[in-house]
Parts: sequence; C-alpha cells; structure tokens
Amino acid sequence: MTYYFKSRPGTEEFTLEYLAWHEGREHRLEIGASRTKPGSVSALVVKFYRSAEWANLSDATKATYKGIIERFRVEHGHKPVARLERRHVRDIVAKKAKTPAAANNMLRMIRVLMRFAIEEEWRRDDPTLGIKSIRTRSGGFHTWTEDEIARFEKRWPVGTRERLAFSLLLHTAQRRGDVIHMGRQHVRDGKIRVVQHKTGATLSIPIHPDLKAVLDAHKSDHMTFLTTAKGEPFTAAGFGNWFREACDAAGLPKGCAAHGLRKAACRRLAEAGCSANVIASISGHATLKEVSRYTKAADQELLAEAAMRAIAGPEREQKLANRGNGLAKTGRKSL
Repeated sequence: MTYYFKSRPGTEEFTLEYLAWHEGREHRLEIGASRTKPGSVSALVVKFYRSAEWANLSDATKATYKGIIERFRVEHGHKPVARLERRHVRDIVAKKAKTPAAANNMLRMIRVLMRFAIEEEWRRDDPTLGIKSIRTRSGGFHTWTEDEIARFEKRWPVGTRERLAFSLLLHTAQRRGDVIHMGRQHVRDGKIRVVQHKTGATLSIPIHPDLKAVLDAHKSDHMTFLTTAKGEPFTAAGFGNWFREACDAAGLPKGCAAHGLRKAACRRLAEAGCSANVIASISGHATLKEVSRYTKAADQELLAEAAMRAIAGPEREQKLANRGNGLAKTGRKSL
C-alpha cells in the first residue's frame, strides 16, 4: 500500500510522520501545531527545539538527539508532562531492556527534556532522578588490534582510496564525520587543521610520516581527500557503509569499524607513554574521562614496562646522580 506523506521533508512534522509510518502507527499521528496539546510532551519538545540549549548543540548531536526524542514523542507526545512519574519512566526504559544501549539513550533524552521542563517551570521535580542506566558489558566500539591494522594495510596498499581513508582515521584520531571533510586546503606546515564537527574544537595535528606517504600518493583536484566513486563528497553514513565493505574485503571481523580506528590511535598514544592531556590534544576529547574510556585497550604489559623503566631504569639513575652532584656543590644533604 502506497503512503503519501503530508509534511514537507526536513520539518519536525515530517520526522514525526516518518517514524510513525515506519512503525505502522500513521493513524495515530498528531501533526501540526494546532493539534499539539498545551502542556503535553509534544509541546515540550517543540519548545525545546526552539531553545538556546538546542541551538548551541552541534548538528551531529542534534541529529542523534532528535532521532531518540521523536521516538519518545511518537509514543507519548499526547500525554501531559506534569503527570509523568518515575514508574512511567522505569516502564519505558524496561520495555527496551533487550537493547540496553537504546534503553539508556532513551533515559538520557527523557532526563534532558525533564530538566528543561523544570527550567521552564512546567515541573518542579525530575521523574528520572534515581533511575539507573542498564548495565552493559559492552565497551563500545571495538578498538582495532595491531594484527587487524596490519591485515587492512596488506589488503589495501598505498594509492587506494581505502588506504587513504584508513590512514586519515588512524593517524589523526578523528571521527569519520571530520575525516570526510579533510582536504588539501587544511594542510599547512606539516600539520592538518581540523574543526571538529561535533564539538567545534579547532585542532592542529602534525602529519604522521605514514599519513604523509599516503597523501603524497593521492592525486586529486577535489576539495576533500575522500570522495565517492562518482567524485562526490561522502556523507557520514555513506562513508561508514563503504568503509565497512572495505573491512569485509580485508577479512576483518564485523566489530572493526571506522570509529574503532580513533580508539586504536588513542591506544597507541597511551602505549607510547603519552598522558591523557597529550592524547586529548590530538583526539580533541573534551574531558579526560573520555580519554580514559578510549584508552582502556592500551597494552598493560607495555605500559607496565614503561613505568618500571621510569622508576628503575638508567634514566632515573642518571637523574639521581645529577641530583647528588648538585647537592654536593651546595653542601646540602639528600633526603
């Protein structure tokens, strides 16, 4: 059966209508401001979309938030915000327990909306308070191992688009949404300049020798290094699908994805002895907590060896000797 959308693509109403159609609930739609009940969840969402808080979010974050919020809106948009209770929130989260990540994301967005409702004086309390996220054993995206990195490089040699994409991801530690916008115009004085799409942070990253070799072999007049087979810029989703095919061709497991190379870059930096602050200067992470989450896969043995060398190796012995010489000259005693 053919379904004709009533709303214009790109509008909030179209998103709501599409989600309802996709889940077979088009007969339950309440489209249009005239049908939005005052004080309802739908009215709160509309107000949130017009707020300064929403305006200050990056486009990437807006897209992520909106997908979750609209699902909540389709199910509960007609209900009054003031009557949402903790038991209701627990039920909503529990229904998604089989997909913990989706459940936790929904809880997070409801919490954002309820705190906004408090600021707007629609509520006095937060019904999500005290409701815990569902614990998962997943560590997020898989961090590529050195063996997996070598397998990809063997399958896709320097000169291929696949190797170019791989090298930009691994040697800049950036997200796919930033890598697809990189071009010659961003390279200057041996560094590549990045304005992160998600955070707005501006970074200047020295170009790794391996990346330089790949860029030198890449000949193109396009504004971006990476383009589709038609010579057009990638979308983030399109790039992800294309890169997944490249990983499949290299015989890599399904867990190997573009974002996992960002984590692998952070892991390598940690194993090289870089501090969290140093790693963040390249990856652009806003908090050190995020960096620690990304570097969990750092090789414990390598880090332990580096630590022991720092406290018991020749370097420390030399430092102690120099300190002793300095104390002897001043007549002070060592502690």
